[in-house]
Amino acid sequence: MPSPRPSPRASQAPIPGPIDVIVVGGGLHGCSAALQLALRGKRVRIIEMRTPGRFASGVNAGGVRRLGRHPAEIPLAVESLEIWQRIEALVGHDCGFEAHGQIKIAENEDEMKTLEARARMVRDLGYDHEEPVSGNELQHLVPAVAPHCVGALVCREDGAADPMRTTGAFWRKAESLGVEFALNDGVTGIERRGDEWHVRAGDRRYAAPVVVNCAGAWGDRIAAMLGDRAPLAAAAPMMMVTGPVPRFIEPVCGLAGDKLSFKQTHAGTVLIGGGHRGGADRDAETAEPDPAKMALSARTVCRVFPIMSEVAVVRTWCGIEGIMPDEIPVIGPGQAAPDAYHAFGFSAHGFQLGPIVGRIIAELILDGKSSLPIDAFSIARFAAPDNGLGVRSSVRPQ
Repeated sequence: MPSPRPSPRASQAPIPGPIDVIVVGGGLHGCSAALQLALRGKRVRIIEMRTPGRFASGVNAGGVRRLGRHPAEIPLAVESLEIWQRIEALVGHDCGFEAHGQIKIAENEDEMKTLEARARMVRDLGYDHEEPVSGNELQHLVPAVAPHCVGALVCREDGAADPMRTTGAFWRKAESLGVEFALNDGVTGIERRGDEWHVRAGDRRYAAPVVVNCAGAWGDRIAAMLGDRAPLAAAAPMMMVTGPVPRFIEPVCGLAGDKLSFKQTHAGTVLIGGGHRGGADRDAETAEPDPAKMALSARTVCRVFPIMSEVAVVRTWCGIEGIMPDEIPVIGPGQAAPDAYHAFGFSAHGFQLGPIVGRIIAELILDGKSSLPIDAFSIARFAAPDNGLGVRSSVRPQ
């Protein structure tokens, strides 16, 4: 199936009537929220600073994983995987999703003990998707892995998808349901007037009763316009891709003791990421790879997959992502004003959660509650501390 390629313009033929919800940010989470709201009959406008997928949603590693999730994220990741398994029914495109599994590799016995403890913790929470395997089973699953690796933690139904095709599919589906896109317009101000939010973007003005902040690495700035505080830091996760080589691996692989995300694409190229970061400049909207960290990542790859020692890297790039201090996202209602909602700060692991987060935002707006536990993601966890006099101090975002 061909990759969806919506045109970078505002939607035509808008549905008559007032806008019900403005979504700030047109990445995967913004498009997902808009799509779910439109499926329930709401008229939505997305205001996007550039084009959907430009900074994070379309340029990440594409991991669709439950493996290694923060405990608070596990219920969301489990539910989201069920949506991924029927993604074509939702957006009319397979998004390149394949469930070849995700594996976290242990290079020594101490790392293996840590993975086994992790599996026990997940079981104690009532889930059984993380499975410890021996070195022999690891060699069967990943024959190219170095012989010194002693075992792994496996999620057999996890996998990966194509980030740009996925974001494009959500964009196209939302547009087909009447969602309007205002592209290449950055939001410069938001204020509450009576029962409506008034949003300024360039020389345009928009109004709606509800605003959703899906602004990614700029989420703290939009939150501040809504009266909420979020100490977000911008980061530039780095990716490398090689030239094509004969097929030698199916699952997505990572390491228990080092930074690595490693998978082979349909074209035979190998995609390498895993957490090393370059330099991000939000104001300039630029990100630059760090050559020293790329070299470190390459050495790690060759240590664990010796077959890669003669393979050339042909391209590198960075996204721009928002990182929270506790490395879990902000999802839920705002605290300072009514009818404001947040979904940002996914800390470089939000791609898999995109489908379920959209549904959660729609539930919060239309049902008044989420069907999944989201208290851990409340923006209230970053509220300014009480100074002992019953007054909140004016702590500024970092």
